[in-house]
Amino acid sequence: MSIIRITVEYDGTDYVGWARQPNGPSVQAALEKALAIVAQAPVLALASGRTDAGVHAAGQVVSFAPPCERPLKAWHIGVNSELPRDIAVVKAEHAPDGFDARRSASGKRYRYQIWNGPTRSPLHARTAWEIFRPLNVEAMARAAREFLGEHDFAAFRAEGCDARTTVRTMRRVDVTGISGGGIAIEVEATAFLRHMVRAMVGTLVDIGHGKRANDIARVLASRDRGQAGPTAPPHGLCLMEVYYNRSVGP
Repeated sequence: MSIIRITVEYDGTDYVGWARQPNGPSVQAALEKALAIVAQAPVLALASGRTDAGVHAAGQVVSFAPPCERPLKAWHIGVNSELPRDIAVVKAEHAPDGFDARRSASGKRYRYQIWNGPTRSPLHARTAWEIFRPLNVEAMARAAREFLGEHDFAAFRAEGCDARTTVRTMRRVDVTGISGGGIAIEVEATAFLRHMVRAMVGTLVDIGHGKRANDIARVLASRDRGQAGPTAPPHGLCLMEVYYNRSVGP
């Protein structure tokens, strides 16, 4: 039987993150429970990467070796019928031999959302960082361009990150929106370090508030986490898409 690849969307508000943990409900545990009901046997679900507590996904990719034959509809519609309302399979497909959702990935795209309105917004509360003081979006957009290319991102990783190298290639960092309204920061790279996007966002928000000059290049060169801005809250972050080389996936 071939490997099954599914694309999963979830609201991470009520979860301790993607990975199974003893201290609360995880997306992985909920998904594996639903898969096991459809398969009538245990299923190990492997994701493209772990999302932290409170982080969302529109395009998390998961692979698993099915213990039995089922039509793709069962892994899509059937699994959805067993999942809580804040998790859903949006697509199921057969993957090539050797496909692994994490190891086969060649890049990821995240989106961080900020609500910069003058008052709190119930419609944005679960999916955006609410910042009521106006931000200079143009200054943030200019500074964001300094992240592009290959750099050592040691200054933008969380304590405890066990990545073997802190060098990453940033393909895209776009800041769009308006001061006093919705702002989106789109980030695409070959891979990310722990809390890297959230540290980048916190630094850009500092620049948007005029707390620091556009010193991204200096902070990168320092390799010192203390030189970058604060870590943005998790609930504004969403994994939008995972990319794969043609040799290992669609």
